This record gives sequence, C-alpha cells and structure tokens, in this order.
Amino acid sequence: MPPTPALAARSAALPTITKPDVDDAPLTHPDRIDTEGGDHDRFAHYCRKEDITRAMVTGEAITALCGKKWVPSRDPSRYPVCQTCVERKAAGWSI
Repeated sequence: MPPTPALAARSAALPTITKPDVDDAPLTHPDRIDTEGGDHDRFAHYCRKEDITRAMVTGEAITALCGKKWVPSRDPSRYPVCQTCVERKAAGWSI
C-alpha cells in the first residue's frame, strides 16, 4: 500500500539518520577470553569432578567456572588452563 501524500510529505521533511562510523567489534576486556567464540575451546577449564564424570557418561553440557558451556570430550592436559577460570578460582569463586 503506497503512503498517503500527507505521510510522504512529513517523512520527506525528517532528517536522515546515519549510523556513526564506529567499530562493530564487541567491547571486551583485553585480559578476558571470548567464551562465545571458538578460541575458548582451546583451553582446559575448571569444573566440578562430578559434573565432568556425569557429562562424559550422559553427554550433557556442563558449565565451567568462567561460564563456558560445553560437553567435555578431550584430554584437558593437552591444553593450557583458561586464565578466567584461574582468576576466579584464586578469588574464591566456586562452581
């Protein structure tokens, strides 16, 4: 349905809004690891042993101390430990 002449006249009088020229990259702390991207899969994470055992048997996802959710399936000794998990454990966080 075409706009009415009155509506077309009003919308023509409105200023054009343009998007500011900014970087669309998400703002993250430089010391934090992106838990949503694939690079976070290259780290070993802190979780409760019971959760890891249950996830290995049932295949359900578990949550690490840093917030990463995944189904453990690899040997964690082959990967460096997630620095966010290390910092949170040192600060007294628990799962």
